[in-house]
Amino acid sequence: MNPAEIQKPFIAIACGGTGGHLFPGLAVAEQLRQRGCDVALLISPKVVDQAAVKSVRGMDIFTLPAVGLQNRNYFSFGRSFLKSLFAARKIFRQHRPDAVLAMGGFTSAPPIFAARKFGAKTFLHESNTVPGRANRLLACFVDGAFVGFPEAATKLRARKTSVTGTPVRPQFILRKAEECRAMLGLDLNRRTLLVVGGSQGASGLNELILSALPLLGQKNWQWLHLTGAKDLEKVKAAYAAQGISAVVKPFLAEMGLALGAATAAVSRAGASSLAEMAAMRLPSLLVPLPTAADNHQFVNAAAFVKTGAAGLLEQKKTSPEDVAASLTELVENENLRAKMQAALAQWHAPNAAEQIAENILSCISRGADQKSFSPAPPVVERNATHLKAVA
Repeated sequence: MNPAEIQKPFIAIACGGTGGHLFPGLAVAEQLRQRGCDVALLISPKVVDQAAVKSVRGMDIFTLPAVGLQNRNYFSFGRSFLKSLFAARKIFRQHRPDAVLAMGGFTSAPPIFAARKFGAKTFLHESNTVPGRANRLLACFVDGAFVGFPEAATKLRARKTSVTGTPVRPQFILRKAEECRAMLGLDLNRRTLLVVGGSQGASGLNELILSALPLLGQKNWQWLHLTGAKDLEKVKAAYAAQGISAVVKPFLAEMGLALGAATAAVSRAGASSLAEMAAMRLPSLLVPLPTAADNHQFVNAAAFVKTGAAGLLEQKKTSPEDVAASLTELVENENLRAKMQAALAQWHAPNAAEQIAENILSCISRGADQKSFSPAPPVVERNATHLKAVA
């Protein structure tokens, strides 16, 4: 065959619904693109998805009409599932996929089932310690699974599983805090506290921080607070009332700069956020989202806390005094932060996206042989709470 006639591998990545599904998917997509693949992103209609892909170049982007299961509305969920299944089949008829990777969430299942009709290899990635419902369903249908935490591997009935860690985008690299602060318009030399609640859980975290502001007004800190869309004006007013220096934004695309600028953070405990903080060695107080499915954010946080990589505050059990005391200890105790940074280094999986991309391409190239999915090597050999290979 003439080399000019050889088609590039076409890989579809279903990664919509939340930033925790989307951003790791983007990291893998970029690695596949660099290896000469045609890549398509299958996302949801949610604002967070549509905003996040605006800067994506060199990939096809398709919006599936999928919606999550809310308030036990099984009819709407089932209808959107079928619509997404038919939409994925239409996409794949026009460009037959060699492989499909599902990153979890409600956009994941329809493309996987559609891909099987076209003979494509199928994979999933589970970032959290407790696998989500979609991935639990899909695990027995895919050719291979990748997980961020070793605990998740035992909870998925996949043919082959590899512990790779959770991919992070290239923007999350260690850089000087002063450089990041300058780019964000912050004082170069003041201790900086980042507050970020994610795409689903910002409001409760905002309220927790605002309750503690009267106890922290005399601190010579500056704040970078990402509020989400609803609470912007309320949070701005609260900082102004206390005379506290703060940059308050609903969202920030340059999250690598935000983490790089911070002395410490208060954050939810989604797996993608944890992976990004590990990459940036950013000490944090984790406030798990109480309504997260299967309480998976608490389990994620507990894994980090057990190894000394973060502190923990439970939203429903924490008083303003507890918040103020914990933040003061974290921001002003350099020894504590240094210990957390050392522990965070153990959680960073710098080659996760590359390992996933290479395993997918290896599986494609070796055809239907069941041995074609070879688990990626461990990032670091660790104890039971850390990453290690799963046989």
